[in-house]
Amino acid sequence: MVTASEQDTVRLVAIDAANWRAACALDVEADQAGFVAPVSHYLALCTYGGEWHPLAIMAGEVLVGFVMWAVDDADDSFWIGGLLVDARHQRRGYGRAAVELLIAMAAERKCSGVALSYQPANPARHLYGALGFVETGEVEDDEVVARRPA
Repeated sequence: MVTASEQDTVRLVAIDAANWRAACALDVEADQAGFVAPVSHYLALCTYGGEWHPLAIMAGEVLVGFVMWAVDDADDSFWIGGLLVDARHQRRGYGRAAVELLIAMAAERKCSGVALSYQPANPARHLYGALGFVETGEVEDDEVVARRPA
């Protein structure tokens, strides 16, 4: 169980040899499984796709989630992808904190803005809207694209 003081110390750390197995063991609620792929899929995409960078979402010393990021060279936008929080750690603000940290990372990198995509039925759509993401009308595969300034 994560304590309140650990919740306040959410941070993003690189996925490496010490934590990749714990990241692969993350699992979402059954009704969320259609909106995200297994972490192992995202790690393969990061390793062989050449664009994405994987990060663990940490609450204190507990690995509670996963996210990846990339920068689109075409417009210098900072993309967030593959965000998930383990079912045992949801509804504690970890997803929101991770997105806020990534927005700050994009600003530090002086990216033109932050983008992400999601299936229209994904409940995380409300979180992204609350954080200033606006759907643009763009479609990436079967997902809507939302953007916000860095």
